Amino acid sequence: MVAALSPSRASDFMQCPLLYRFRVIDKLPEPPSAAAARGTLVHSVLERLFDLPAPERTLAAAAGLVAPQWEALVAAEPDLASLVDGTSPDALAAWFQESVALIERWFTLEDPTRLEPAERELYVETELDGLTLRGYVDRLDVAPTGEVRVVDYKTGRSPSELFEAKALFQMKFYALVLWRLRGEVPRLLQLVYLGNSEIVRYSPDETDLLATERKLKALWQAIERAASTGDWRPNKSRLCDWCEHRQLCPAWGGTPPPLPEGATVLALDPRASAAVSPTEE
Repeated sequence: MVAALSPSRASDFMQCPLLYRFRVIDKLPEPPSAAAARGTLVHSVLERLFDLPAPERTLAAAAGLVAPQWEALVAAEPDLASLVDGTSPDALAAWFQESVALIERWFTLEDPTRLEPAERELYVETELDGLTLRGYVDRLDVAPTGEVRVVDYKTGRSPSELFEAKALFQMKFYALVLWRLRGEVPRLLQLVYLGNSEIVRYSPDETDLLATERKLKALWQAIERAASTGDWRPNKSRLCDWCEHRQLCPAWGGTPPPLPEGATVLALDPRASAAVSPTEE
C-alpha cells in the first residue's frame, strides 16, 4: 500500500475528519451539485479553447464549445443530466447562458489570444518521505525566461481575507509538488475567480513551501492516527450547512454507519485518497 494525498482530500480532513471518512472510507454517494457541474463545464471549455489557434480564441468560439462540452460531460457522468431539463430548450439555454456569463468574465481578466499555456489539466505527482502527493493543475504558463506561473480557475467568488489562506493552500500544494519535480519554485500562483471577476496572485518562496511540506506531513500523521484508532471526529462549523451527510453526523444528532471492513486500508489507500480526476480538484 502506498500512502497518497490530493489537495481535495487534504482539505476535507482539515475541514472535518468525519467528512474525510464519509468520502474516502464509506464512499457515501453525494447528489450532483449544480455549482460543481457548472464549474466542471467552464473548466472544460477553457481547456479546449486553447486547442484553437490564438486568433480564433474568441468569446464566440468559447460560447460555441459550451453545448458540446456539456454533452460530453453528461455522457461520461449521466447523473449530471438531472441538473437541467434537457427536454426543455429554455431550461437548457438558461443553463448554458450561466456558463457563458462566467466565461465572458474570464475574457475581461485574461486575453487567451496572448497566452500559450505550457500545460493544461496537468497531472502532477511526487513523493514526500513515503507520502505521494498528486493532483491536477488547471494551467501552467512558462515565460520565455523560464519562470513558471500556476493558474487555477474558480467559478465562485473570491474568499474573504479570513478564508484566503485556505484558498491558497491548494496552490501551495501544487507549487510544492512542482518544486520537488522540477527543482524550481514557481514564480507566481494565480487564482482566477469568475464569480466576481477577481484575480488573486501570490508569489511563494522556499520558506512557504517548506512550511506547506511540514503541514502536509503533520496532516498525514493525523490521518494515519484517525485510521488506526477509528476516531473520525466531526468538526462543527458553518460549512456544515452545505454538507450532504449532516443527518449522519453526531454533531447534529445523527449516527454514522458502522466502519466497513478494512477501513484502515481504505483510509490510506491511494485509490481512495488520491486525486483520480481533474474535476475533483
